Amino acid sequence: MDMRERVNVALKQAMRDKATTRLSTLRLICAAIKDQEIASRGSDAETQASGVGDDEVLAILSKMTKQRQESARAYEEGGRLDLAEREQQEIAIIEEFLPRQLSDEEIAAAVRRAVEQTGADSIRDMGKVMAELKGKYTGQMDFGKVGPMVKNQLCTG
Repeated sequence: MDMRERVNVALKQAMRDKATTRLSTLRLICAAIKDQEIASRGSDAETQASGVGDDEVLAILSKMTKQRQESARAYEEGGRLDLAEREQQEIAIIEEFLPRQLSDEEIAAAVRRAVEQTGADSIRDMGKVMAELKGKYTGQMDFGKVGPMVKNQLCTG
């Protein structure tokens, strides 16, 4: 079952269970997927035929999680713990569809492997390494944190 089907099945179950928070979050996920599909429509015939793939759905879910983490942090700083808690609930629902997040050690090992596999030896090769990582580990690591690790590896490598 692909990611989109999993979200739709969960959406239908949330409707049956009358789980309002879960239902609204799943609807937001569906809307984000639909937006991505509409945005990619004009690009090429292959995309039109296949729709949004699992990798794109994972990227959408990762982005949604990151947005909610930032919002929760802002709400906590502003003393709005009720809104921060709601954001945390949405994060938990979204993360159900994401693969397991890699530990720091696993990320470091993946960065080393990607550097070796791409033959990167300078900071100019950072794009190649990041593309390799995104191809294999979409949704499993925060690429905002991985970038400096790759840079460090290439500079000290």
